[in-house]
Amino acid sequence: MEELLKLLVEKKLSLGSVESMTGGLFASSFTSVPGASQVFKGGLVTYAVEEKVKLLGINPKIISDHGVVSEEVALEMASKGQKLLNVDICISITGNAGPTCEPGGKPVGRCYIGLAYAGSVRAYELNLNGNRNEIRNEAMLHMVQLIKNNI
Repeated sequence: MEELLKLLVEKKLSLGSVESMTGGLFASSFTSVPGASQVFKGGLVTYAVEEKVKLLGINPKIISDHGVVSEEVALEMASKGQKLLNVDICISITGNAGPTCEPGGKPVGRCYIGLAYAGSVRAYELNLNGNRNEIRNEAMLHMVQLIKNNI
């Protein structure tokens, strides 16, 4: 996290997050680093579908067509979060950390990370292994690495 903070400070970039499956783990981990307030403006935890719709303004049709754990939802979370938080970079995540899979749902360990930066929004699919907390932690580490790789 310290390395990411240093990079963001050097590049004078602000950061925000919109999290679902990680439940604020990214924001909590990043803000545990002294000096994080120089770049981190805020984060939203939209764990429930209705909060993704109500707080972020995600079209419910996108969720019904693609599922809440989808590339499309991750893209919307990052894009809408970037605007709401007024940040240069917004990272988002939606996924299934387990321990079970809903009928017809995405398998345990599947998650999608969205990254809104420099006029574009991209999504990344991950298939992680482990127990619930191992999957959440691994996903958070991927979020950090994706930001570092793309700025």
